[in-house]
Amino acid sequence: MAQPGKVYLIPTVLSADTLHTIPAYVTPVVQQISVFFVENERTARRYLKALDKSINIDALQLLLMSEHQPPDTALAKQLLLSGKDIGVISEAGCPAIADPGHLVVQVAHAIEAPVIPMVGPNSMLLALMASGMNGQNFQFVGYLPVKPPERIKAIRDLEMQSQKKQQTQLFIETPYRNNQLLKDILDNCKDSTQICVAADITGPEEFIRTKTVKAWKQALPELHKKPAIFLMLAQ
Repeated sequence: MAQPGKVYLIPTVLSADTLHTIPAYVTPVVQQISVFFVENERTARRYLKALDKSINIDALQLLLMSEHQPPDTALAKQLLLSGKDIGVISEAGCPAIADPGHLVVQVAHAIEAPVIPMVGPNSMLLALMASGMNGQNFQFVGYLPVKPPERIKAIRDLEMQSQKKQQTQLFIETPYRNNQLLKDILDNCKDSTQICVAADITGPEEFIRTKTVKAWKQALPELHKKPAIFLMLAQ
């Protein structure tokens, strides 16, 4: 039986025009792969072409995956068992974290196909590094609930857990709801709780600040449609 193909978890940029943040060893790997699971075909095409202008984009097989359209895991299994390597590319940063790429990884492990995580920019870790918060004990909870009552309850529960465990809480939001999320945090957390807002990380408008809730209330940043990650540490 032929050796199964490999799954390469390929990092991409967090912000436009920041190709310098991608390690050089990513390009030769991309050059040898013809099948990719991607969140957005247009941005994936543009990114791959930026890595290597000689790549024949039209010859590649770009398979879409999203929250509402999970990756075709049966096809992924078939490709891997035939010895075909697969690349997974997120919309931003490192794949398989807060995106459906992890389902392709699960398939690989089920058939004992190698999984190769590649080094690249990750907003969660970069924000944690720059926050000054507890990097020994932290939890990434992804997206908070959209509906106000559930979201407010989630914020209060996270603050309680953070204080009890001295655990940094990390979470994200769809960019056009960032301002509302920050308002909900400030309206429902204690004045002494620390909040870090990290927006457009590695980009030209990078903004990373850690302040108490009380201090944030004095002046709010404009976060509408900016990729951001929020961190909380309750005292």
